[in-house]
Amino acid sequence: MNACRIGHGFDLHRLEKGLTLVVAGLNLEHDHGCAAHSDGDVVYHALTDAILGALGQDDIGQLFPDNDPKWKGADSRVFVEEAVRRMGKAGYTLGNADITIILQRPKLSPHKAKMKENIAGLLGVGLDRVNLKGKTHEHVDAIGEGRAIACHVVVLICKTTD
Repeated sequence: MNACRIGHGFDLHRLEKGLTLVVAGLNLEHDHGCAAHSDGDVVYHALTDAILGALGQDDIGQLFPDNDPKWKGADSRVFVEEAVRRMGKAGYTLGNADITIILQRPKLSPHKAKMKENIAGLLGVGLDRVNLKGKTHEHVDAIGEGRAIACHVVVLICKTTD
């Protein structure tokens, strides 16, 4: 019987000119956005996979395949909401989430508080259970050259007590 379980999620998207950049539920002003089947929100995608991974369930691509027209342009919050629903159904609640967004530009600092609010709201937890960090890639590889965005998420989920 596992009282607590850890999950890790990762997502990466190519950035292309003229597309919308959505990060943790916010549309950020930028000349490039995510090339994706849904809205391409790397934070919500990685968060979904982290929760599903902690539960030992199928990943985001199996639940919401990118070849299904139903998910074309979808708001990625629906993916997180489904993962949270499954977490509750399995008898778990979120202990905490630690999130690292890797993006050369735009700077995330001005948006971090609102991003944390969005994430905590979706997870149904207080802000103290969500940590959010923004990192550049020091101009190295596709991320550092501004051609991609990535995100790592680690979650701890714990059995609820009756």
